[in-house]
Order: sequence, then C-alpha cells, then structure tokens
Amino acid sequence: MSYLISHCLPELDEPERSFIEGLATGMSEAEVQQFATAYRQARKDPQTILLMAVIGIVAVPGLHRFALGHVGLGFLYLLTYGLLLVGTITDIVRHKELAFTYNCQVARRIASNLVRPGNAPAVQERAKVGQDRGLLSQREYRT
Repeated sequence: MSYLISHCLPELDEPERSFIEGLATGMSEAEVQQFATAYRQARKDPQTILLMAVIGIVAVPGLHRFALGHVGLGFLYLLTYGLLLVGTITDIVRHKELAFTYNCQVARRIASNLVRPGNAPAVQERAKVGQDRGLLSQREYRT
C-alpha cells in the first residue's frame, strides 16, 4: 500500500504520507486512486500557505486563514492587521503545522465519503437527508 500512495501522491512529505497511508489501509487500488484524485484537489500545499502568510504581512492580513477555512480568524487578522503582525509572524513559523492540520481534516472527510460497495446506500441516504441534520432529524423527515 505504501508504494501505491507514493505512486499516486508523490508530492506528500513524510508526516502527511504516513497519515494518508494509515487512512488508506483496507482500501482497494481503485479506491486509493479515487481518494488520491479527490485529495490532490482539496489539499493545501504548505508552501502556498507560507506565501499567503507573507502576502498577509504586506497586503491582505489573514489571507492564509481564509484559505484554510478559518473565516473568523481571517476577519480578526484582517481587522487587527494580523493581530499587530504577531499572529501572522507566528503563522509563518507554523505554516507546515497549519497545512498539515487542514490536510488531515480534508483526508478524513474524503475517506469517509468514498463510495464503496458496502457503504453506497449510506452515502446516498446521507446525501438525500443532508449532512446538517442529526439522527433525530433523519427520523422526523422519513416519509
């Protein structure tokens, strides 16, 4: 499986590669390729996060936080000039950790949403009901 992950996603660094290999255990080759395609489109490169944070010092503070989906922190950085640059400089130092955390969340979401022969009805049911409704809501909306 390690070879397949390295072949499908050669751009991954070591901690991220190990995490993805752990998620991919038990997947078939077709599922790994489906996962790799979706993951490659959704993941954030640490160098891109670093570039956005450096741009945040000069032009748009919080741009990297918006890209990571932290909209509240993005607006906070935007309104306080990156928390007076201390937050932005901290994020420049932590750019790999920020990207890794985001990528782990994306990988878990993609792995749980893969359409496999055993979970296809569950995925279709979740799509029909909606992800924002809880278990109680699913019982209420069945007709």
